[in-house]
Amino acid sequence: MAKVTGIGGVFIKSNDDGKALAQWYADHLGMQLEVFGGAILSWPDDKAEDKGMTVWTTSASDSDWFSPSTSSFMINYRVDDMAGMIAQLNEAGIPIQKGPEYHENGVFAWIMDPEGNKVELWEPKIWDEKNKVAD
Repeated sequence: MAKVTGIGGVFIKSNDDGKALAQWYADHLGMQLEVFGGAILSWPDDKAEDKGMTVWTTSASDSDWFSPSTSSFMINYRVDDMAGMIAQLNEAGIPIQKGPEYHENGVFAWIMDPEGNKVELWEPKIWDEKNKVAD
């Protein structure tokens, strides 16, 4: 049987100005935009302990996981330095909705993009004594 082997792309239909939304992601999340206007996220560039992976899941229709967004999706972006990412977001005046939270698979924080989509940020880590930090 043929099967899916990974995420080949993430495509967001902008509610307003697609170029401005892409630029916001470049300016605040460090996504390097290519000539075509999007970013290419390459696994070999990711130096996390887990060697790279993408999680895919669904949620119940009454889930509040995506709140306060009303979008039917949320994208999780891997980051290489959560503390640095939070500092640059704070400096830019972008509120952290929740986090950082420390879990067995890494550190998480959540923000909203300018169009009201909740964005999950994840710094992957292997759970061990050095990575256990109280919330």
